[in-house]
Formats: sequence, structure tokens, C-alpha cells
Amino acid sequence: MKTWNHTNMADFILLGLTDSKEMRLVLSMLFLLIYMITVLGNVGMILLIRLDAQLHTPMYFFLIHLSFLDLSYSNVITPKTIENLLTSSRNISYVGCFTQLYFFFVLFGGTECFLLSSMAYDRYVAICNPLHYSSIMSTHLCYALLTGSYVIGAMDSSVNMLCMSTMQFCNSNVIHHFFCDTPAVLALSCNDTHAIEMLIIIVSGSTLMVSLITISVSYGAILSAILKITSASGKQKAFSTCASHFLGVTIFYSTMIFTYLKPKKSYSLGKDQVASVFYTIVIPMLNPLIYSLRNKEVKNAVIRVLQKMESSR
Repeated sequence: MKTWNHTNMADFILLGLTDSKEMRLVLSMLFLLIYMITVLGNVGMILLIRLDAQLHTPMYFFLIHLSFLDLSYSNVITPKTIENLLTSSRNISYVGCFTQLYFFFVLFGGTECFLLSSMAYDRYVAICNPLHYSSIMSTHLCYALLTGSYVIGAMDSSVNMLCMSTMQFCNSNVIHHFFCDTPAVLALSCNDTHAIEMLIIIVSGSTLMVSLITISVSYGAILSAILKITSASGKQKAFSTCASHFLGVTIFYSTMIFTYLKPKKSYSLGKDQVASVFYTIVIPMLNPLIYSLRNKEVKNAVIRVLQKMESSR
């Protein structure tokens, strides 16, 4: 039995999504289209918020960084996936694989969890304490919440990577996935990974639970406040204020819980790959669409920016 680890600097082989040349071509074109929409959508959202002064509020401050995270972790995964679909080479170095894992953990894990929690708290203050919104959601608090999100994400990822760097791999270096995801890499280890799995579940689960509790409490208070509103138009306006964020949160957490909060023996190539395609490639494209198509403020901002550009000619 051949045993190897990071000291050998051996390559992993990404098995990918399919062996069919026709399907690989179709998927590569589809993922390229989704990637282009993702880049345009998230960059467009960032520029729009920067250019329109009426969107310089805490909600859109957090939305800029959500777009940045979506754009970043899409860049971590999607280009390599498209390359592997178009070429016969599916190798990825040990360093490249764990670099991909680290930044995906940082961006997709703790950072986005707590950023979504911060956005939920912002919506809670906006609906439940509208008269004190400006004083509560100060610039100082917004930057503190943002910095805390990145710090927690980095710490979470560092602990996970430190644990996984001690593993040894044997028999096979073939990763049954299209990118270096935690369950797929753990499945290759020839030593007992129970302790590592439990630590990762505890660390990641704690991050997930704290953010979920924050979001649940915030939306519980929001729902209670909305139900007390007597007018139908008032309720509709309150619902529209948080509908986009609630939809984004639901999609994000449902796929994350399904994929990560389970032991290695439950890893399923087919089911996990479908879920992974959704949260690594599709969700970064969906978020800017969710926050723009369902948001009148964003639509009005687009009109204002276009009118400004037209008048400046």
C-alpha cells in the first residue's frame, strides 16, 4: 500500500462530473455562460451601489461584500472546473488542492455565514426599530460586523486546514469530485479521520449554528413585527424589505447543511456533486439576480445611473 502526504508534493486527480466528451463540452459551455453572468452580475452590483448615492446604506454596504464573496469563490472553483472539462488533464497539485480548500472555506464558510447574519440583523433593526436605524447601524458597527465576519472565516478555515494537513493518503489519489471539497478529500485518507471529522463538524457546525440562531431570532422578531401591522400595504412593504435576503439565506443554508454536516461514510458522489454544482457555480450567479430583480430600489438605481450616464454625454 503506497502512502503519501504533503511531503511528496504528489498530485491529486479530479475525477470530474462525467467521462462523456459530449457532456463535458455541454457542461463547459453551460458553466462558462453561468460564470460570465456571475462576473457581470456581481461586478455590476458592486459598481451600481458605488455609483448611486441613494444605495449608500448599511444593507447595500453588506450586499457589496456579499457580491465580492460570490465573485471570489466562483473564481476559486469555476475556471478550474471549466479547464478540466475542456482538457484531458485533470491534475491538481497538493498545494493547489489545499489552497482551493482554504480559500473556499474562508469565503464560503464562516465569512458568508456571518455576513448573512449581519444582513439579517440589519433587516431586523430596519423593520423593528426604524426610528433608531441610523444610530444603531452606524458606520463603525457595520465595519465591525464585516471585519468580524472575515476574521471568523479565516480562523475557521485555518483550524480545518491544520487538521486536514496531518492526513496521509494511500491507494488512490483520485478525488471523486470536480473540485477539492472536504468530504471528497477526507474519503481518500487511509488513517482514521474520525477525530478530524468531529473537529471539523464542531468548528463548522458552531459557526453555522451561531449564524443560524442569529438569523432565526432576527426573522422571528421581524415576523412578529409584521403581523402587528394592520394595513395590507404596510405588511407588503415590510415583507418586500427582507424577502430577497430571506430567499438567499434559505438557498445558502439548505445546501450547506445537506453537504457538510454529515460524516464521511455518508458521502455520495452523485448527490453531493449535484449540490456542489449548485452552491459553487449557480448560487454566485443567483444572488445578484435575487437582490436586483426583487428589489425596487436596485431597479430605480439602475435607471438613475443610466440617466446620469446619458446626461453626461
